Amino acid sequence: MKKHNFIKTLVPFFLILVFLTSCDALKYKKVSAKDFPPEPEKRVQQNIEEGRGFRLFGGDEKGGVFDFASSNPLWRASLDTIDFLPLLSANYSGGIIISDWYSTGNADESIKITIRFLTNEIRSDALEIKVFSKKCGTQSNCKIVETNQIVKDLRDKILEKAAVYEKEFKTKNKKKYLGKIR
Repeated sequence: MKKHNFIKTLVPFFLILVFLTSCDALKYKKVSAKDFPPEPEKRVQQNIEEGRGFRLFGGDEKGGVFDFASSNPLWRASLDTIDFLPLLSANYSGGIIISDWYSTGNADESIKITIRFLTNEIRSDALEIKVFSKKCGTQSNCKIVETNQIVKDLRDKILEKAAVYEKEFKTKNKKKYLGKIR
């Protein structure tokens, strides 16, 4: 009877021990002291700059990376490219921009553009652009057709602007190395 109780308590203990030893966070990692400054203030500042850490009370510094619509070059380039159109909806979290119907001079013809973001990366398949054309004889007799005439030009212009915005962002936020060169 005692042997049975002993095995009942020992088996779960060994199972927990096996699971804990397989955790990567608990494994020993060799760290060089050169990587970390000896002053605590500098270590805290380095952790905050790298996005590791936070302050509970006080302190104006914030850790982490916050992704706003203005920091996404593809989003900014799309809005700048179609800035002449009245927008019906622009939802950054949903990844879609929908313009309202727009006509230049001829009141019988107008266009509507929808841009859907499939990824934040600047590449040709990151955007799904649809352009609709509406031609009306009278107000009650309108014909709406999806057209592909300006989709390629629109996509190329957005991607060009996004590449420029990303390059500007990278050069503006490049940190200079202040350490000694050996």
